[in-house]
Amino acid sequence: MKKFLAFALSCSLALTALAGCSSTPPSSAAPETGSPDASAPAAQSGDKVVRIGVFEPSTGDSASGGKKEMLGMQYANTETPTVEVGGETYTVELVYADNGSTTDKAPTAASQLVSEGVALVLGSYGSGVSIAGGPIFGDAGIPAIGVTCTNPNVTAGNDYYFRICFLDPFQGTVLANFAKDKFSATTAYCLGEAGNEYDQGLIAYFEQAFTAAGGTVIKDSFPTNNSDFNSYLNKAKDQGADVIFTPVSIAYATQIITQAADLGIEAPFLGSDTLDDNMVLEAAKGTNVQLYVSTFYQEGGNPDFDAGIKNYINTADGALEANGGNDTIAAVSAMGYDAYYVALEAIKAAGSVEPADIKAALWDVTYDGVSGHIEFDDTNGDAVRDTAYIKHSTNDGAWELEGVQTVAQ
Repeated sequence: MKKFLAFALSCSLALTALAGCSSTPPSSAAPETGSPDASAPAAQSGDKVVRIGVFEPSTGDSASGGKKEMLGMQYANTETPTVEVGGETYTVELVYADNGSTTDKAPTAASQLVSEGVALVLGSYGSGVSIAGGPIFGDAGIPAIGVTCTNPNVTAGNDYYFRICFLDPFQGTVLANFAKDKFSATTAYCLGEAGNEYDQGLIAYFEQAFTAAGGTVIKDSFPTNNSDFNSYLNKAKDQGADVIFTPVSIAYATQIITQAADLGIEAPFLGSDTLDDNMVLEAAKGTNVQLYVSTFYQEGGNPDFDAGIKNYINTADGALEANGGNDTIAAVSAMGYDAYYVALEAIKAAGSVEPADIKAALWDVTYDGVSGHIEFDDTNGDAVRDTAYIKHSTNDGAWELEGVQTVAQ
């Protein structure tokens, strides 16, 4: 019934939505400085073109993650630059809008993509910006596929937002169980940015699971733009925390890890998917900090993909810089890669490049990607995912797989 009503609404909105194809498309907006160029063959005048919006941060606190997520999409686009639609070949053009990592800039970036006439949208890295931009896409009748935005509110109440990643209730529970199983933790210190929906949501889910298992949680929130975490870390130490859970942005995580090393903090750090980044690895390098993260993919999971994207990172213009200066494969890059192919599957299933048709087709799309099997539930368009990778820093600039964990474990 939900699918039928969604389809009817989609058809109504399609009458006013901007078309997602053109025979002579405008040039797509280039990625911000420091992001890799989309190096797929450019569409020629007269080609059939379908435009896919890339709603990602290339500036701000989440820029490192956003650029890596885009790398996966861009690599996939060079690998498969066309899609067959109703017996005709369309060139796939990526159109970029920088949401700046902030909720106040996200609606403008979303509106930019709507004005460009995209057929659907990929992104964003960061739940807050996805929540802020979501209503713009919904009002325009353009479907969006979240890649690593894990907060439940991204899709809740928005019939046009889907996603391919696991959700924070699952991730928070996985990490709480891991803290109990790995470290026999009874006291956890949780630290996040005040007012940040992603941080605070994950801390709430972690606390719920950890306390249900008999643990005690101590919580603090730091103000936006904070750079001195010594008082928080010393409090965790003084309170006898067995683990420190800090699901923060990459920019904050690097500062926290660096300062924890200086203070000689011995309690292990647990991080969410945002900490799965080589800039965080670099902060932990050469230290005694114990760092564990939950994430979507571990290098080695798909050798063919690993070899291909490493070659892309090392050869495509700007890609190595966007990846943080080395060719370590981020899980978000694997997810960006999978999201691109899920988008192509939806376009093919729709047999159309109209947003309403693609949105209606998305409900039934299934795809076996490098990050695992992808399909959507019938309620919110959330991915049906039941596992997470747990990995730890080797403190010499690499991740090592700790294990694959489900909530049941």
